[in-house]
Amino acid sequence: MKPVTLVTGASSGVGRATAIALAARGHRVFGTSRSPSGDSGPVEMLPLDVRDEASVASCVATVTGTAGRLDVLVNNAGYEQAGALEELSLEEARDQFETNFFGVVRMVRAALPHMRGQRSGRIINVSSLAGLTPIPFMGIYSASKFALDGYTEALRLELKPFGIHVSQVEPGFLRTPMMGNRKAPARTIADYDRWRERAFAAIREYEEKGPGAELVADTIVKIATSGRPRLRYLVGGQARFVATLRRLAPEAAFERGSRSTFKLDRES
Repeated sequence: MKPVTLVTGASSGVGRATAIALAARGHRVFGTSRSPSGDSGPVEMLPLDVRDEASVASCVATVTGTAGRLDVLVNNAGYEQAGALEELSLEEARDQFETNFFGVVRMVRAALPHMRGQRSGRIINVSSLAGLTPIPFMGIYSASKFALDGYTEALRLELKPFGIHVSQVEPGFLRTPMMGNRKAPARTIADYDRWRERAFAAIREYEEKGPGAELVADTIVKIATSGRPRLRYLVGGQARFVATLRRLAPEAAFERGSRSTFKLDRES
């Protein structure tokens, strides 16, 4: 029997690459998009808005009703809200969490009754290096990923007795379509302009030099097919390097390094 996998945010980037890679490994893959269209190849596309309870329930019910089970849930849907923290409205902050954090919570709640009934399953949450160390002028995005980190770790502890493995992937900067889809704040504050522009220029430089979505997809396939998947998977040399520094370097030294990375102390 083919493993049945549901990948959210599968219209492009990491989600699309993951869905295709898992299908190539023999999974029956359902992908989601808010507005699925066109030829989806080996992936069965479904409509889904992770911010909407009814949409989530309908999506999971369609998968389990069609395939009879759900073995792997890949929570990939998300977006990046940019801007200084002072610039962002509470509505913008809530919207970021509704998708990146509560969207995962909704998907997990919908999937767990089926996985517990099977006494098996895999939940793989796509996080970010931003969930280990914050990115300036991407602070609310970082906060949503920090929240996801804590949620994922607690979930793993709670679900082990049911044979359900929980993991998360934490890539560094990636060269994917998300680079061009970052959401700007509705209002900006001129005092931040110089440093915001420096940070965004540095981010763009790192993204253009970064690996593509396939590296993350390969890691997710590894988790989905592993007998004993770990909790965290750092993806890319940059992510592993920064995570090591965060663990070993003195706090002040790490902060200086972060400011240097994003050119925040450079002279005009």
